[in-house]
Amino acid sequence: MNEIIFFGKNEKSKLIKNKPKRITKPIQFKFENENENENEFENENENEFENENEKQIKQISSGYFSTIFLFENGKAIEYLNENDSKQNPSKIQIEENIQKVTVGVENEAILTIEGNVFAKGKYINPNNPNEFINISSLIEDTNDRTIQYIVSGAKSIYLLTSNQNAYGIGSNEFGQLGFDSETLKETEKPILMMKNVSKIFSGNSSYHVFLLNSNQKLFGCGNNYDGQLGLGKSRKKEYIQKLTKIQNIPKGKIIDIQCGSIHSIMLIENEDENQNPKRKLYSCGDWIYNGLSKNEDTYEFTEIKSSLFENDDNILDFSVGALHTLILTSNSKLIGFGNNRYGQLGTGDTKYKLIPIQIEFPKLRFKEDIFNYHILCGYYKSFLYYSPFSFSNIEEDLIKLFRRKEFCDISFKTENGEIIEAHKLILKYRLNQNQIEKLQEIISKKSIKESNQIFEMIYSNRIINPKLYSEIKEIINLNEKIEETMKRIYLNENENENEKDFIIERKEKQYKFPKLILIMRSELYRGMFLSVTEDKSIKLTDYSELSNKSFQIFEYWIYSNQIKDEIEITQEIINEIQIGIDYFQLNQTNPNLFDLLIKKFNNQN
Repeated sequence: MNEIIFFGKNEKSKLIKNKPKRITKPIQFKFENENENENEFENENENEFENENEKQIKQISSGYFSTIFLFENGKAIEYLNENDSKQNPSKIQIEENIQKVTVGVENEAILTIEGNVFAKGKYINPNNPNEFINISSLIEDTNDRTIQYIVSGAKSIYLLTSNQNAYGIGSNEFGQLGFDSETLKETEKPILMMKNVSKIFSGNSSYHVFLLNSNQKLFGCGNNYDGQLGLGKSRKKEYIQKLTKIQNIPKGKIIDIQCGSIHSIMLIENEDENQNPKRKLYSCGDWIYNGLSKNEDTYEFTEIKSSLFENDDNILDFSVGALHTLILTSNSKLIGFGNNRYGQLGTGDTKYKLIPIQIEFPKLRFKEDIFNYHILCGYYKSFLYYSPFSFSNIEEDLIKLFRRKEFCDISFKTENGEIIEAHKLILKYRLNQNQIEKLQEIISKKSIKESNQIFEMIYSNRIINPKLYSEIKEIINLNEKIEETMKRIYLNENENENEKDFIIERKEKQYKFPKLILIMRSELYRGMFLSVTEDKSIKLTDYSELSNKSFQIFEYWIYSNQIKDEIEITQEIINEIQIGIDYFQLNQTNPNLFDLLIKKFNNQN
């Protein structure tokens, strides 16, 4: 179920074989085992390597010297921009499951599900820059070593801990770690930059960084020589070596900021007159690359205006490389501007684009599910790839579902009478009725921004805003795993009949499921329910190849990601489930249903 589209600089050790150095029009990317003629792998390992490439892509990250592909099974492979073909591609040998990867100019970092960060690079491990080391274990405060987010700068790496503290490691040449660069040129241990941080923003070629605190105030430091920090003309052409508050931020919620080497792009969300979320892009920095078409650098964040952003269109995703920017809209438009020296804008030529221009890309396999496509700009290359919901990180998936309004069926009023919607099914099993009423009381005194943060904490089990969390901690138990909530939805079969709005009919029995659950588990039903043309009414599906016992295993795993202890596994059941996995196009994440069955079968015997 992969789809990856590539254009831009095709490195010395080719990302795509038999193609030129510059690929100026988008083409389909296919994985190839470049070691197939080498003896580096045993035959068994070669087959495993090739099968791994066929699994669902979760994320791509690309810098100057390398590109990493992360799969939903928690494994990753790396392409190095070197002549030694034996190293391209190669598995990243980390025993823990990987949930995020990030690449800069001279560093790479991976975040594991366990909350550890392994990194390598010249400024991370100078004695052995090609070896991954656990940098989260180097944080002095032993209670602050669980990491929930990472992002690379050009020569530095930033970590956000579960306690909402931001750390930096690597080069501080321009003050990008928030300290005087003459006193601290670089550090091989993470140093605390700021507390009470909700988000960190940087980029694969960036020597500057932004931190958003829990009160939604934005701070920045590092290279501001071209105005890329948006501090205004009074602070231009200097290095900001101390975290400084960014003034005159556009009104609205900051969704994302991505940093190029000499420009920055900010995504802001507001609501239109019909209370629908509307996103706009704002830019600052070098005039050639910021998309504003002005003949001088822009020192404050300024809206990028173009007829390509229609009133009924919205921005789904965007990405910034060293000197170019790409944007994906809800009307399936790919838009770009900036440096195009290697064809990284996909326009068929190598001419720079000073204003946003629409790019033609090949026919997408999953175009009706455009919300699950993502953009990634490498240093001089670009990727458009399909990465749908999965169960590998249920907290993230639930937040994504909260932001999608198709299935919202319970409303709350904020202090200004604005309406915020949520999913009754999820709230019902996270809170009891009294707690839901208490939640309404709390929301009625909050702004729309604060209300969104409260719901994201309820959905994700994470402390996004400590101050707001203190008000809701009496009604929400963060010690309960989200998986337990999902299992309770399954076990309380009689209580949630009204929420089971889809029927799978097989043989003489009907099985009812909530659409929300199926969306997170099955490519088949995700495409059905999220299609803009599909009828959303209750449907019947006839699928009778699974025996009753096999279907019970399938049903329980759909909700809980587990297999019932009392179920005895046979070879016949394994064979049936394998057919069912293919039919329903199940997201085979970690733990993998098929792997769990084999393990249980082997333990029985």
